[in-house]
Amino acid sequence: MITTSEYAALSALDIAHHVRHGELTAVDVVTAALARISERDDDLRAFTEVWAEQALTRAAGVDARLARGARLPLAGVPIGVKASEGPGSYQNTRLAAAGCVPVGATSVPRTGRGWQTYGHTDRGPTRNPLDPAWSPGGSSAGSAAAVAAGLVPLASGSDGAGSVRIPAAWCGTVGFKPTNGRLPARDRAGLNTPGVLVRTPPDALAYLDAVDEPPVTAPRPAYPLTAIWSATLGYADTDPAIAAVARRAAERLAEAGLLTLAEGPDPTLADPAPAWTALRTGSPSSPDAGRAVTTNEERLRDCFQRADLLLTPTTPHPPHGHHGPGRRMSVALTWSFNISGHPALSLPAGTTLQGAPVGLQLVTRRHDERQLLDIADRATRLGTATP
Repeated sequence: MITTSEYAALSALDIAHHVRHGELTAVDVVTAALARISERDDDLRAFTEVWAEQALTRAAGVDARLARGARLPLAGVPIGVKASEGPGSYQNTRLAAAGCVPVGATSVPRTGRGWQTYGHTDRGPTRNPLDPAWSPGGSSAGSAAAVAAGLVPLASGSDGAGSVRIPAAWCGTVGFKPTNGRLPARDRAGLNTPGVLVRTPPDALAYLDAVDEPPVTAPRPAYPLTAIWSATLGYADTDPAIAAVARRAAERLAEAGLLTLAEGPDPTLADPAPAWTALRTGSPSSPDAGRAVTTNEERLRDCFQRADLLLTPTTPHPPHGHHGPGRRMSVALTWSFNISGHPALSLPAGTTLQGAPVGLQLVTRRHDERQLLDIADRATRLGTATP
């Protein structure tokens, strides 16, 4: 058996290792996950539904599959499922095939209420585990909160404008968006790609290995990588305190020998708002949208000819309260990469002097996910990131 505190300290890969080697059963782990949810979620409100009976039945099935010799790389790992997807989505089906056990649906915003950086349940808004007065971000709100609070080690999300990366930044977790098109899109415009919330970069890589078909291998990158820093991408209204924390995180990566910060002008992108809106509403031929897409494609191509990585703060401002974001554009630094399709990851960067969490966004060339996850892992192991 395993206690809820012991369970909460385990990564997805830790759990899978213990279950595959017979040190724990999947039923043991899922029982602990359900107990942890029972202990914490009345206050946190990360889950809109908990599937206790189904989860225990699935866990028993995982144990039976292992006994028959099945190879399950994520055997017995309890996962939260973003409520707007459900367990039948492509990525959740692939995760279940790898041995994961869905334990419940995680909260998303109520529809039709502006920029969707909060979570809604029938019991009230989802609370941020770092401070209950803050929103956890969104729209993968409950997934981020559940991972940050140790209710599950891995939760599915989807990212159409930053909906995985923003809650990761505000809850102090890792949020990973693969290259758009690598996995089936969640919308007709191709902006919204499946993604994941985890506490460690190796768990994000395990996720990618499970959902990618067939998995794509790549050589380990040669360090140091070259990176370009931008606090605003040329258009975002980024708070100086947020920019300073994220910049210091980038400098720690350089001091650790993981990257070299390139000299030269910051990339200046066109504000993606008109392009994103046009694409999302099915009007890609809009002249304003076309100009923004073309301009940003050229400038990002230049950026990735000069460097391996583009680094920014994940969000331009700290977490807002449960009233919502107001006029502030939480997506300002993330949604350009839903249009361009580049893979991106939010890594915990530290906190402001007022204690607000800050994320460092790492963006790389299309289909270079493994490079992105490798540097994130090295940064975490060297203590240059703060999960």
